Amino acid sequence: MNTGIDAIAYDIAKIHLPIRTLAEARNIEADKLEKGLGLLKMTLPDTHQDTVVFAANALTRLIADNNIDPNDIARIYVGTESGIDNSKPIGSFVISLMEQLHGHNSFLHCDTVDFTFACIGAVDALHNCIDFVRLNPGKKAVVIASDIAKYDLESTGEYTQGAGAVALLVTENPRIIAFDNNWAVSAKGVFDFFKPYRTLAKKEITNIEANEPWFGNLEAHIEIHKDQPVFDGQYSNTVYTERTREAYYSFKALTKTAGSLYSTWESIIMHLPYAFQGRRMFSEIFALDAEIPLLTGDEAPADFATRIKEISKSDDYRAFVNQKLQPAEPASSLIGNLYTGSIFMGLLSALVVKAEQGIDITGTAFGFLAYGSGSKSKAFQGVIQPGWKAAAEKARLFQTLETSTAIDFETYNKLHKKELDYSVKAPVNEWILDKIETELPNLTGARYYRFVE
Repeated sequence: MNTGIDAIAYDIAKIHLPIRTLAEARNIEADKLEKGLGLLKMTLPDTHQDTVVFAANALTRLIADNNIDPNDIARIYVGTESGIDNSKPIGSFVISLMEQLHGHNSFLHCDTVDFTFACIGAVDALHNCIDFVRLNPGKKAVVIASDIAKYDLESTGEYTQGAGAVALLVTENPRIIAFDNNWAVSAKGVFDFFKPYRTLAKKEITNIEANEPWFGNLEAHIEIHKDQPVFDGQYSNTVYTERTREAYYSFKALTKTAGSLYSTWESIIMHLPYAFQGRRMFSEIFALDAEIPLLTGDEAPADFATRIKEISKSDDYRAFVNQKLQPAEPASSLIGNLYTGSIFMGLLSALVVKAEQGIDITGTAFGFLAYGSGSKSKAFQGVIQPGWKAAAEKARLFQTLETSTAIDFETYNKLHKKELDYSVKAPVNEWILDKIETELPNLTGARYYRFVE
């Protein structure tokens, strides 16, 4: 029995800051971002949007576009690193919103949970749901990747921001891609990127030495939540490369592949925090696992690094990138980082590009190299099914992204600092965050949503 992705839907933030606008404001050479990293736009959440909104919009479209009976959905598993509550998962919000549309108790028997492991959480959710469907033929599961990538102003990650969600229907005999049962993992606990609890001494706020209650806080130190991470970009690139390489070779061993593994893949789909991340990180594997290896891995570190740099600029590597990596990149250029959703948006991008090129990829294998900071990589592969082209055309991906509204730098700053009390773009046919409770003690912080037609 084949198991995999039967349908895809998405919801991307509808406003963006042009990368050139950001570059000019930050005195960065625009070409370094556009041509060097592949960045063109970064999408941003409006004041009425959060990760629940993006997830609910993506799922609403997935159900409507594919005429799915809610009673057929056995589970909704969410991958995110942008949770809005330390206890109540995004999934529990989403099923309550779906019941507003589909009726009381329509999702009563649907299992839901959130998966968190930086940018790989939704791949973990997919892995779990594929196993579930394989063990329960006839059942359907939904995976939602929903995130908001937000970085501190003037940080080195600022230009990689993005926001949105991707929803996947997982079934037997899927129309888009069927995955085999080999999944390779490489994991180590490191601090390349993380979102820690941060504390501030209460006396620094109140200017009072004694620990007196402050807005209901009895502790001497106040915990502060920030959506923005603590990160080390160069170190993150290093562990991204290490985990990916380790998972890749583990997968090669699992599948007993002789010769070059990547040569067996039509396209390679990777986590893309920025559009050109994959091509910048894959050159090492390209050299080591070529049909005739270009390097052995036993070279002195300095010599190895020099040769990798040379190989990454070679005509052979450029041709490889254009064939196997580039199709997944265009959507990332126009969206920015979707964290857990970036690898699935890369898949959709590749399918759409192949369809536009008139290339029939039915029966070919796609390789996936997922990564999440902290750190973990998973390598797996799938075979493209006959319904892929219809799904790609139905998605209208690039037509939809073209409708995004550009904002100016002043508006961007106010949005980032949460200084706006109005929506930049009025919501239409979508979920919105309607209210956060502030008065009722037993419901303080409860978030309420509604659908705007």
